[in-house]
Amino acid sequence: MLEYILNGILWVLALYGLFEIIKTIIYTYTYTNLKADGIYVIVAAKNQEKRIEGFLRSLLFRIIYGKEESVKDIIVVDLNSTDETKKIMEKLSGDYDVIKMSNWRDCKELIDNIDEVK
Repeated sequence: MLEYILNGILWVLALYGLFEIIKTIIYTYTYTNLKADGIYVIVAAKNQEKRIEGFLRSLLFRIIYGKEESVKDIIVVDLNSTDETKKIMEKLSGDYDVIKMSNWRDCKELIDNIDEVK
């Protein structure tokens, strides 16, 4: 009798877990615009004029030469830099379609509408 009760409890817990997983998947696809078609890299930088170009070019190299096939876009966000960081980011985003430029305030809207960024 005890074994029957324990098996019943285990089945109820297993079904509850399954329903929670299904509910999470449905919620993710219904209420977010992020789709499972790639990885979006968000780079936020402030006053990094000496490092940002090399860092972004190393990411680009991996994407262009096939090491990171799943990366969809690189979204660069300037955090109100006082040096040339923003200019460097803007130049690279103009040169490469995979790099999208944003400011900090617009970053959330950009993430919410990631499918529209192409």
